[in-house]
Amino acid sequence: MDKKNYKSDFRETFIVDKPDHLLNYLIENSKTLSKNKLKLCLQKKCILVNGHAVTQFDYPLKKGMHVDILKHQRDPLAGNSFVKIVYEDQWLVVIEKQAGIVSMQSGFTGLCVKTLLDDYFQKMRRGCNAHVVHRLDRETSGLMIFAKTTEVQQLFDKHWRELVFDRRYVAVVSGIMEEKQGTVDSWLKDNKAFHTYSSPTDNGGKRAITHYWTLDSKGNYSLVELKLETGRKNQIRVHMQVIGHPVVGDRKYGRPDDNPINRLGLHAFLLVFKHPITGKMMQFETPFPPAFTKLFAVGNN
Repeated sequence: MDKKNYKSDFRETFIVDKPDHLLNYLIENSKTLSKNKLKLCLQKKCILVNGHAVTQFDYPLKKGMHVDILKHQRDPLAGNSFVKIVYEDQWLVVIEKQAGIVSMQSGFTGLCVKTLLDDYFQKMRRGCNAHVVHRLDRETSGLMIFAKTTEVQQLFDKHWRELVFDRRYVAVVSGIMEEKQGTVDSWLKDNKAFHTYSSPTDNGGKRAITHYWTLDSKGNYSLVELKLETGRKNQIRVHMQVIGHPVVGDRKYGRPDDNPINRLGLHAFLLVFKHPITGKMMQFETPFPPAFTKLFAVGNN
């Protein structure tokens, strides 16, 4: 965060001198706001800790942390139907993408997650741009990481296996799964029409490994959890086709007319990684999409 660029947006700024809980610290140190107004500021996301909005009253503060009180509520993405910010710091942002928008357009033109984030950073005067760390297909929803600098993006690119520990998806697939759990291990390669093909032996493509667990089955559909050991293009969609249970709503690798949820049945719900700068372990999880849970009447506790 570059405070020089938008210092006038702050009502008060502090550097924590000893461990405390956020609201208690603000009550003791604010010279302009009452306890009730501080609570309202928290609810409206007008309190920043180390650059990202915090709403938790008892958020633990450590010595040296920066706490800022904004003059006005600022959230250019509030109410956006495509992107929700789950976490943000000065190096990266974790977002939840909805189905129906691409991660990044070729040539950086048109509506995509990157352009929405770039606009958000500009309006928030962050002084940075969004850099794609990994992608989700247009019709896949779920968690994604964007770097705020090319340096952080390159750290993820060079040390992906050392930094990213777990990425899990939930999928609605056609048919009743014969096996409760299993692994698909094959080589994936695109043809000239950019259609990805799978081979049980090395076909000159890239090896792809997907682990899966059946969570529930109902009617002619199954709810499946998937963990990627590799992250290849269209990996889950192709692997589910290989075992005879394509993802519902998949017009390319599935059955276009088999879609009880009116969307692609794929959602990235869990993301675990080591922060490339701080070294802290980060874990984020989103609920299964309502269309998924409604079909099976289950949740993801």
